[in-house]
Amino acid sequence: MIRIAACGDVHFGLDSAGMLRPHLEHLPERADVLLLAGDLTRHGDPAESAILADELAGLPVPVVAVLGNHDYHCDREADIVKVLEGAGVRVLEGDSTVVDVDGMRLGVAGTKGFGGGFAGACGSEFGEPEMKAFMAHTRKLAWRFERSLARLEADVRVGLLHYAPVEATLVGERLEIYPFLGSYLLAEAADRAGAHLLLHGHAHRGTEQGVTPGGIQVRNVAQPVIRHAYHVYCFSDGLTSCEDPALAAVK
Repeated sequence: MIRIAACGDVHFGLDSAGMLRPHLEHLPERADVLLLAGDLTRHGDPAESAILADELAGLPVPVVAVLGNHDYHCDREADIVKVLEGAGVRVLEGDSTVVDVDGMRLGVAGTKGFGGGFAGACGSEFGEPEMKAFMAHTRKLAWRFERSLARLEADVRVGLLHYAPVEATLVGERLEIYPFLGSYLLAEAADRAGAHLLLHGHAHRGTEQGVTPGGIQVRNVAQPVIRHAYHVYCFSDGLTSCEDPALAAVK
């Protein structure tokens, strides 16, 4: 069995020391890996990421992350990645990693993703250069995400995002901001490449559960949504999902 702990939008600031580590004390008993779905800092300050890195350093399970929009605010995302990777966190952007778990291989492909909206109510690469650039950025990240997923050789394949791939996990947010919360291009990429589960954050007032048009389960793991330090999602040897009795799981 593979047990995946996941959360997003921890928004660590300079005053956040001790906010997460106590909740991870029993993590090795509950999960084999911890996935972080972006917005790791409040303002994208590397000093904030250093506080989080101290919380994550020395965990006895692998930690894999993507960045979120907050982590880009100070234009120092490369420094944030350096700090986190110095603490042993694997940070993904358009690439992937594989974790061995009791004879099974868990593959994780990750990207921040970007906005643009959803089928029937989305932007297009037409008109002003600013609009073309906005949508081109989304398309580029979605393409890289698809490529990294497709190349994964693993028993269980998980897509780790910050922005949402489907509308269902945004329900509760204002409709007017849906185009800034995610893009259908991310779901299309996952459906073409194949995955067992997609995890994202970003939508604090959204809904936990959704599904792509191709049938991939989607979970919004932003902490304001799951209301836990993390949730655990389990896969058995037969790749069927199973429920963790203590925490929410894929159904």
